[in-house]
Parts: sequence; C-alpha cells; structure tokens
Amino acid sequence: HVQLVESGGGTVQAGGSLRLSCAASGHTICISAMGWYRQAPGNERELVAAISNNGTTVYAESMKGGFTISRDNAKNTVYLGKNSLNPEDTAVYYCNAESACAGGDFWGQGTQVTVSS
Repeated sequence: HVQLVESGGGTVQAGGSLRLSCAASGHTICISAMGWYRQAPGNERELVAAISNNGTTVYAESMKGGFTISRDNAKNTVYLGKNSLNPEDTAVYYCNAESACAGGDFWGQGTQVTVSS
C-alpha cells in the first residue's frame, strides 16, 4: 500500500497564496501519476491537477492559469501552489497517487483550505 500525508492547509486571506505538500510512503517504487483534487461543500470531488513521474502535467480546464503542480521524485512528494486565492478556492484538498503494483489508487486524508474574504 501507499500512504499519503498532506500538509500546508489552513486559513488564508483572499489574495494570498497556497502551497500544499503531499508525501508518499510505503510501496512507492512504482507510483506513476500523483495529483490533487478538491471538494468544496455541497460539491463533488474534482480534479485540480496531476503530474506523471516524468513531469508531464495535466490541469483541469477551469484550473488552468491558476494552480501549479510539481513533484520531487526523490522525496516522493507532490506540491500544489496558487497565488491570488479567492473564496471559491475554499475546499478540502486531497492528494492522490496511482500505483499499479501496489493496488491502484490511494488517497490522503485531505487538508482544509479556507479562503476568507
């Protein structure tokens, strides 16, 4: 199995910045894609961005131009950043990792990000 631990959430004022980290442990040797999803109150969980182990990135269409995803394979860690936060970015942010040899999709426990106006 793969364990994912997110950090970096909290309350931020509108216009501020976000930087989340997600560290993977356990059976990390064949993790392929890692990504970030978010779920706002009353909404379904949605993709923010994903990154492959060779650095190829995918962003949800509505997230382009705002979020930046990056990855440090040596540390088994994926990052998510955004400047100019607005209250609509308030959500629980979840880290995801795909690992075929470890059994599929794995999720972190989520980290709350609240943007105050």
